[in-house]
Amino acid sequence: MLSRRLSLLAAIVFVGAAVGFSLPVSAGDEWLPITPEELKVTSDPKAPGAPAITLYRQVDRDDSDPMRPHEYNYVRKKIFTEEGRKNADVEIPVLKGQWNAHSIKARTIRPDGSIVNFDGKVYEKEIVKARGLKFLAKTFTLSDVQPGSIIEYHYMLDFAEGYVFNSHWVLSDDLFTKAAKFTLNPYGQWALRWSWPNGLPEGAKPPVQEHSSIHMEAQDIPAFQVEDDMPPEGAMTFLVDFIYSEDTFEKEADKFWKKQGKKMDDAAEGFVNKRKAMEQAVAQIVSTGDSPEVKLQKIYAKTQSIRNTSYEVEKTEQEQKRAKEKEVNNVEDVWKRGYGDGIQVTWLFLGLARAAGFDASPVRISTRDDHFFKNNLMNARDLNTNVVSVKLDGKDMYFDPGSAFTPFGMLPWSETGTPGLKLDKDGGTWVTTPNLDSSASQIIRKADLSLTSEGSLEGKLTVTFSGLEAVWRRVEERNEDEAHRKKLLEDYVKEIVPVGIDVELTNKPDWTSSAPTLVAEYSLKVPGWVSGAGKRALMPVGLFSGPEKHMYEHSIRVHPLYFHYMYEKSDDVRIELPLGWQVSSLPQPVTNDAKLLLYTMKAENEKGALRLERHLKCSLTILEQKYYNALRSFYQSVRSADEQQIVLQPLGVSSGN
Repeated sequence: MLSRRLSLLAAIVFVGAAVGFSLPVSAGDEWLPITPEELKVTSDPKAPGAPAITLYRQVDRDDSDPMRPHEYNYVRKKIFTEEGRKNADVEIPVLKGQWNAHSIKARTIRPDGSIVNFDGKVYEKEIVKARGLKFLAKTFTLSDVQPGSIIEYHYMLDFAEGYVFNSHWVLSDDLFTKAAKFTLNPYGQWALRWSWPNGLPEGAKPPVQEHSSIHMEAQDIPAFQVEDDMPPEGAMTFLVDFIYSEDTFEKEADKFWKKQGKKMDDAAEGFVNKRKAMEQAVAQIVSTGDSPEVKLQKIYAKTQSIRNTSYEVEKTEQEQKRAKEKEVNNVEDVWKRGYGDGIQVTWLFLGLARAAGFDASPVRISTRDDHFFKNNLMNARDLNTNVVSVKLDGKDMYFDPGSAFTPFGMLPWSETGTPGLKLDKDGGTWVTTPNLDSSASQIIRKADLSLTSEGSLEGKLTVTFSGLEAVWRRVEERNEDEAHRKKLLEDYVKEIVPVGIDVELTNKPDWTSSAPTLVAEYSLKVPGWVSGAGKRALMPVGLFSGPEKHMYEHSIRVHPLYFHYMYEKSDDVRIELPLGWQVSSLPQPVTNDAKLLLYTMKAENEKGALRLERHLKCSLTILEQKYYNALRSFYQSVRSADEQQIVLQPLGVSSGN
């Protein structure tokens, strides 16, 4: 009976393949049959030159139980070339505290149809997809994968309680997808609607609802290309976003946001409305003679000293029970108990600021690290965090002390230049948080080095990270030990010097405060930095030019360019020459002013020592793809300037020889 069922299913799938798609498999089945056509195919005309394609994807999302939302995934890929074999290394993204992958099964189908089942180990590790873009993944490697092979795997994702309200299908994949099927079993107690903010693949029909299920099929979905410095994938990929609401949906955006604004304001004011407790707290923080700015600085610092549970390692249920931490219901609870999550800590700042006499308002904003806010989508969860607007010396300033390590007067980069709803009882008004100028986030590298007669540099290096350059490093390393932090800072120097070096961190940077700067001091040795050329010695001027050496090398750009924040890098390098050495020639100073980009470099001879100064300024946040060639040209000129040589004359070599 079983063999008859499989034979029948194989026949059905064979017919499906003839019209360009495979029929779905349910979570209870193990594998779809492999058709002769799938084994024989060596390319796809709609993905010319592709090293591999996805033959079939299936995503079955189940939101029906908000306590246990989950999702079944099935993937089948065909390998065409040697390059395509890299798909044997499978990565399944996970996010601790939000979702996890389990019940992973995988296999390889050789070109002759024989099967190798995966029986190896699944690892969990950090993956870097592009510059500055990291995620956690369950990873494993399939064996015996070669051109002509098919690989396939399926797994289950379990989401955190309540994650039902963050439901979506991601249609795009890093490979061209021949056919895909998506289903959703929604949470039935709330109203639901869906949208596709970045459009749908050409020819794809929108999702449809039949009975209690929503489904969609799509064919020939283009591959999504990941590039350095691109906008968040949520703003670029084809996806279907599902939006739940306790109420019926408004048809007009203005009415929708007015209603949501009133709800958000009620929630914020209900949490903050503890005036007497806040006045008593403020009396312990500020002094009578303090200026308004000093008062606000003291309140900010005290608020940031509150234990912020959003930045702690997630506790197990047993650890939470042992801690016996009570639920936080208002700002008085946060103050008295000395802990709260990031949202609650920021609302505490609001309560304290008001109690100190400031005109302060709650603001719900949309961060820009995951997607870009679109008012017309009417998705209240897109206003996913909070800041406080305070009137100081007649100017509106924005604060988020609930974002750890963020200095007074700054916001984390994801909260800058983004829309928000300044809340009031009438529903609120739209505002946009300010961007930080490039001077607010700098890396200043100051080196005092000596050149040995063998051509090596030795000495001290001090790197000062300021503003957002300091913030993200502190956030990333908040739960790491001293050894890990030391390695991070030493690896940074290894990255910026374009040759092999010996470097050791010699101080203990301040990792735990919100100080505007993070200072790292090193002993540094750069072997062979100076090379011989006949009777001369040549020294490149770009000692710290490593990151710029490989920026924007590709001639073709697909996506717009997107930068987290504006920044500046400044180098001041003094190199003491060996006794008797002389400078024969110096490169001319360089200034390349491209308005939003600026590069300067100069080298000077200072009585037996070299002084190298270099400055790079980027005042960009987003740049259309059509300007990519201009950006690429700018960095090519930077590389050319960095590669210029200083000509030195060693001891005992006559300039006339």
